[in-house]
Amino acid sequence: MTGFDSHMRAALAQARAAGARGEVPVGAVIVSPQGTVISADGNRTRERNDPTAHAEILCIRAACAALGSERLVGHDLYVTLEPCPMCAAAIAFARLRRLYYGAADPKSGGVAQGPRIFAQPQCHHAPEVYDGIAARESEALLRAFFARLR
Repeated sequence: MTGFDSHMRAALAQARAAGARGEVPVGAVIVSPQGTVISADGNRTRERNDPTAHAEILCIRAACAALGSERLVGHDLYVTLEPCPMCAAAIAFARLRRLYYGAADPKSGGVAQGPRIFAQPQCHHAPEVYDGIAARESEALLRAFFARLR
């Protein structure tokens, strides 16, 4: 397995763990320019009673704390679902180099759907974006989670 594949596999593992906790199964990892995972987490909005505790936000917070910086220049984010507008804005503010995501989110996405945060003139930084990475697996986790709720 290449580093690229293994990083999305790590995000999927975080998504599965989030689903097992009763959270919407979204997982993320932030990777250094050298390919080292700096932070990894899954959604924790219910656990923390915090609507901002999305996987991406938790990873950005942890990576910034670990590096002692509010910027993650040169770092990459892997996430199983297209980031929402809040997370897309945080990605831009953190100055992440690349965003890799799995499933598209037509309902709540903020990158290729909806407000398309990175395309707005108010957005001062846009990462390179690569979508559809392990999309089928990401979609299957989400479908199974929501089917159990119905």
